[in-house]
Amino acid sequence: QVQLAESGGGLVQAGTSLRLSCTASGRTFSSLDMAWFRQGPGKEREFVAGILWSGSMTAYGDTVKGRFTIARDNAKKAAYLEMTNLKPEDTAVYLCASRSSGMVVGTTASRYDFWGQGTQVTVSS
Repeated sequence: QVQLAESGGGLVQAGTSLRLSCTASGRTFSSLDMAWFRQGPGKEREFVAGILWSGSMTAYGDTVKGRFTIARDNAKKAAYLEMTNLKPEDTAVYLCASRSSGMVVGTTASRYDFWGQGTQVTVSS
């Protein structure tokens, strides 16, 4: 079992930045691939970013590429999502997810086994 807890969400203006954190417990963090997904009102869950257990590979959804950066700190058992140039369409609940180590970054929700409760990000225009 893995317990994930997100933090860092809030209400911000368009064009600003925000950093989300996800802390993990219950298993060796360094053996977990991590990812961020988001779900807006009435929308399907969308892949945002993912990073392999080793940090050697990352992947991003097309709508956030060039604006968001995923990182991890295995010593702190944490993953981060640095979001810049935020847009109103980025408004969503952001969820952290994990799975056992893979060869490539998984980009679909079904590939992840454990999920956090989510943190709300609201971007005003």
